[in-house]
Amino acid sequence: MPDRPRVARTGGPLAAAILPAAILPAAVLLAAVLLTAVLPGRAAGARSLDDRVYAVARQLMCPVCAGQTVAESDAAVAREMRGIIREKLEAGETPDQILRFFVGQFGESVLAEPPRRGVSLLLYVGPLAAVIAGLAVAVTVIRRRTRPSGLLREPGSPAAPPPVDPQDLERLARELDARGR
Repeated sequence: MPDRPRVARTGGPLAAAILPAAILPAAVLLAAVLLTAVLPGRAAGARSLDDRVYAVARQLMCPVCAGQTVAESDAAVAREMRGIIREKLEAGETPDQILRFFVGQFGESVLAEPPRRGVSLLLYVGPLAAVIAGLAVAVTVIRRRTRPSGLLREPGSPAAPPPVDPQDLERLARELDARGR
């Protein structure tokens, strides 16, 4: 059998490390191109009218349904409100203008998210303030319970006991000797 010429292997461990690193970005790029071709031909920033109607309707509560937004409700009022939203969006009004229109019709209770001002601000700030106050109380209690008793002293009291007079020590020793007999 004739000897085949040997082809020198190029690369080695370095090529083995670089090759997978080059394949990953290429695979990601290929996947992005395929997804762009497969997905519906919407522009990146453009949303359909139905999407915009749904986005505004999610921000409004149904006036006759308990706890449902206009987007979720099948009530006649909610369907009518969605129709008004659609008409106003087609006319070129912004979502904020549409929300203000419905607030003018039904009051601020029609908003799914309360405004962040006035008394409603407590809904946003209150829980955070309660958590901070709770943590402060917990830290204070834990510090008091874990502090050694020697560290608990009245303000202004000396750090160490006052020195004992040697005459008092002699008297104490005599009294203890007298009792010990």
